[in-house]
Amino acid sequence: MRRRFLLSLLFGLLVVTALSFAGDIPRVVDAASHFTWAYIPAILSLTCFNYLLRGVKWQYYLRLIGVPISRGDGAAIFACGLSMAMTPGKVGELLKSWLLRARAGMPMAVSAPVILAERLTDGVAMLILASAGLLLYRHGWQALLAIALAAVAAVTIVQSRTLSFRLLAALEGIPLLAPRAHHLRAFYESAAVLLSWRPLLTALAIGVISWSGECVAFYLVLIGLGFAPSPELLIRAAFVLATSTLVGSASLLPGGLGAAEASSAALLRLVLPISAPKAVVATLLIRFCTLWFGVAVGMISLLLFRKRLGLTASGSRPSDPLATPTAR
Repeated sequence: MRRRFLLSLLFGLLVVTALSFAGDIPRVVDAASHFTWAYIPAILSLTCFNYLLRGVKWQYYLRLIGVPISRGDGAAIFACGLSMAMTPGKVGELLKSWLLRARAGMPMAVSAPVILAERLTDGVAMLILASAGLLLYRHGWQALLAIALAAVAAVTIVQSRTLSFRLLAALEGIPLLAPRAHHLRAFYESAAVLLSWRPLLTALAIGVISWSGECVAFYLVLIGLGFAPSPELLIRAAFVLATSTLVGSASLLPGGLGAAEASSAALLRLVLPISAPKAVVATLLIRFCTLWFGVAVGMISLLLFRKRLGLTASGSRPSDPLATPTAR
């Protein structure tokens, strides 16, 4: 995990360097020097607000599938999972499922759909937040439409038991997957619970409110760079942040690095009268106060809760991560 984090950090530094060169480093430094740094505590507080509500959604999902774990342990596992934002496509967040197995005896095949449901509802929530900007500016709608269609297709398949069981039967006919047939069934049953209409709408409502926190945080970044507060600026901030975050997620790059930053800087210049150096500064500030801040919280949580959650210094784990652990 340390190696992966250091590699991601190196990649992040390369992205920062590339953006700074693109914006002309002396001018980027000058733009940063004029930022009102007194806004940083409020920006970080809004990021924490997002994490807090996402943690509430996580706990809600755990109750839905019947994970026998205390709220304290559930919160600790969620916080540790933030460290995995720097893995490709955030697949490293399966660490949370592994910790649920180690702590509560819940098979990964049962809890892994929680990660899927989190990503799906977060993505749709971001689409909703970006929708006002999409209607106004019509930039990037093709990519967002593709993401929306993929989300609709996933929910439709899961909610149609007939179609789902046909797909499962087809997958079970593949020799490589046949030994895991019962895991596929367990995975589907959990997904069907999490993506039924009531939990889906509840999670979407939480997602829209939680991610609104980061949209307002980006709004404060722009105000700190000299833009006058206005409802129009808030709409533009929400559009740019939500769209660039979705583009970064769709890229499957670790933390969306490169894709999210490039799309954010480009979209800012499309929807605002902003110079390239200011666009770079705005992008880097919001990424440091959201992505990198979250990774730091996750890494600190891993250190604080390592013993409590059964993480070993060597990072050893069971040989079969999907199997149900033996009774203790």
